[in-house]
Amino acid sequence: MQKALIVSPHFPPVNAADHQRVRMSLLYLAEFGWNATVLGVKPNATEGMPVDSLLEETIPSEINVCRTGAVAHGFTRRIGLGNLALRSLPYLWRAGNRLLSQEQFDLVFFSTTQFPVMILGPKWKRRFGVPYVVDFQDPWLDDYYERTGTSPPGGKVRHRLSGFLAKQLEPRVMRDTSQVLAVSPAYIETFQTRYPHLREDQFTALPFGAPERDFEFLATASVQQRVFDKTDGKRHLVYVGRAGPDMRSALGLLFSALAQSIRCRSDAWHNVRLHFIGTSYAPLGRAEKTVEPIAHEFGVGHLVEERTDRIGYFEALQALVEADGLLVIGSDSASYTPSKIYPYVLARRPLLAILHEKSPAAEILLRCRAGHLVPFPEDGSGAALQRAVDALKATWWDIESETAPDVDWQEFSQYTAREMTRKQCQVFDRAVAGTNRQRRRNT
Repeated sequence: MQKALIVSPHFPPVNAADHQRVRMSLLYLAEFGWNATVLGVKPNATEGMPVDSLLEETIPSEINVCRTGAVAHGFTRRIGLGNLALRSLPYLWRAGNRLLSQEQFDLVFFSTTQFPVMILGPKWKRRFGVPYVVDFQDPWLDDYYERTGTSPPGGKVRHRLSGFLAKQLEPRVMRDTSQVLAVSPAYIETFQTRYPHLREDQFTALPFGAPERDFEFLATASVQQRVFDKTDGKRHLVYVGRAGPDMRSALGLLFSALAQSIRCRSDAWHNVRLHFIGTSYAPLGRAEKTVEPIAHEFGVGHLVEERTDRIGYFEALQALVEADGLLVIGSDSASYTPSKIYPYVLARRPLLAILHEKSPAAEILLRCRAGHLVPFPEDGSGAALQRAVDALKATWWDIESETAPDVDWQEFSQYTAREMTRKQCQVFDRAVAGTNRQRRRNT
C-alpha cells in the first residue's frame, strides 16, 4: 500500500467546494492501493467559511487528518491580506516538514484553489525527494478578467496582487511537477502551450466525481433545508453555487426567456420562485448581490430570491432533492465546468442547464440524458441568442410538469466518485513510477 500526503487547506467541517475531490476520494483510495494523510487548516483559522458538521461524518475513521493554524485574518486584513493560502503557508510548511521527516510518503498531492500553497511541492521534492501532483480546479494564472474587461471579484488591487503571485509561483510549481490534474481539458491545452517541457502523458483531465455516497447518507440523516417552504403552494426552482459577471450571459438568457413566457402566460408564473443560494465567496455578510439586479433589468425580479451567503453542504443537497426544478447556470468561459452538475443529476429532479456551447458539462448532460440543455453561443450573435431564448422557453413547460429526466445511469456511472478516484490513483501511480525511473537513471 502506497501513501500520499494530501494538502487541502479547506477541509471538513468547513464547507468549501475545493476540498470535495479530496473528501470524496478518501472513501475509495485504499481500494486502489493508496493510504492518505490529509494536511489542512483548522476551521477557526479560515475566514467567513460556513461549517457543516455532517461533512466530518463522511471522512473514514482510518484517515489521519493533521490541522494547522494560520496567521490571524484580523491582523492581516489591516494590511489588505486575507488570503488563506498566504496566511497558512508557514504553518503548512512546518507541519509538512514534520510529517515528511517522520513518515515514508510516496507522493504529495495538492488539491485546492488556495494555489500559493503549491509552492511547497518543489521545496519538499528537493528536500525529501518526494514527487508531487497538482490539481487545478480553476485557473491560477489567468487573463480572463483583463481579456473580457470584467470586474474581478475582490477588486482590482487584490486581483493584481493575485496575478503577480501567480506569474511568479506557477512556473516554479510546474517546472518540476510529476503529474497535473485539471477539471477541464481547456486548462490542459493552456498548460501544454505554456509549459512545453511537460509531456502529454503528464496531464489528465479529471472532473469531480458524482457524490453518490452523500445522497445515501442524506437519506438517513435528519437534514432540514431553510431555502424555501415546500408547503407554501409555490413552485420552487433552485440554483446553488457562485454567481458573477461571467454568468451574465446565461442569466440574461434565463430571465429574458422567463419575461417572454410571462407575457405569453402570466397565470403560470405568479406562484413560481427562483432561488439562487450561496452566490458569493465573500465572507459572511460582505457580499453584494449579482443575480437579483439582472433579474430586475428583465422585469422578473419579483420572482427571484438571491442569498449570497453559503449554506451547509447537506442542507444544499436537501434543497435540491425537495425542489420542483433545478437550474444550472454556466460561465461565458468555455473552460468552466460546474462541478454541481453531478449532485443535480443525483437529486433526480427536473433540470434546466444554461451552459456555454463548448462547456464539458454540456456534453455530460447530453450523453446521460440528464436534463434540458440550452447552449449559448461563442460569438454572441443576436440571431443565435434568440434561438437559444426560444429553446429555453420551450423547456419551461416540461419543468412545469415536474417530470424527472430519464437519466442513462449506465452512462452516468463513469462519472461517479469511485470511478474518478480510480483514475486519480492511476495518476498517482504514474507519478511514482516516473520518479523511480528517474532515480534509477541517476544511480
